[in-house]
Amino acid sequence: MQGDKTLKKHENLMSRMASTLGADLDEAELRGDLPPEERFSMLLSCTGCSDPEGCQKWLDTHPSAEAAPGYCRNSDRIAELARFD
Repeated sequence: MQGDKTLKKHENLMSRMASTLGADLDEAELRGDLPPEERFSMLLSCTGCSDPEGCQKWLDTHPSAEAAPGYCRNSDRIAELARFD
């Protein structure tokens, strides 16, 4: 299991990525479009990212974007959620 520090780091990255792509994960969860267990599964997937430092740098230079970097493990689902927002 991942440690709290790792989970918090990736929760922040995932949330920022969603925001950058136009999705609000909290709102999606409240609407019922993102069940809590799926959100946690997305978080665990994010912890397996091949380049979290690159993700951080990418997010720092992209306040908004049409698509996530190719290595983002949640890009498809986040893009899907962004269509609802």
